[in-house]
Amino acid sequence: MQVHELMSRDVATITPGTTLKDAARRMAALDVGALPVSDKDRLVGMITDRDIAVRGVAQGKTANAKVRDVMTPEIKYCFDDQELDEIAANMADIQVRRLPVLDRDKRLVGILSLADIAVSDDTGCAIEALSGISRANGGPAVFPVL
Repeated sequence: MQVHELMSRDVATITPGTTLKDAARRMAALDVGALPVSDKDRLVGMITDRDIAVRGVAQGKTANAKVRDVMTPEIKYCFDDQELDEIAANMADIQVRRLPVLDRDKRLVGILSLADIAVSDDTGCAIEALSGISRANGGPAVFPVL
């Protein structure tokens, strides 16, 4: 199965010059925890609700600080024609819950999330991705004892 078969295609983006306040409002309105950051037609970063809290608020930035000040510029991504098992393994290795999906011209065409993989028919990919993402500090997966 290829990434384009599972990815979410309706992707909202935000610009680097947007304020943190507007970014947070947009995330709330869309009920998402992350937004790709684009400059014209190129992906230049990702911003998450955690970035706003940890790199923004915790460091004393105001609501008028810019997305560029707290976004993650090192973008991890995948291509829409890659195989799901390869991407699930990669998500586990780099411990990310979502990846922007690009076409071969490096244009944003979607987002692939752990949730997208979890609802697929390929439970092996979902288990692999989840167990890798759940590792504490790169070690073995840690699950609470009940």
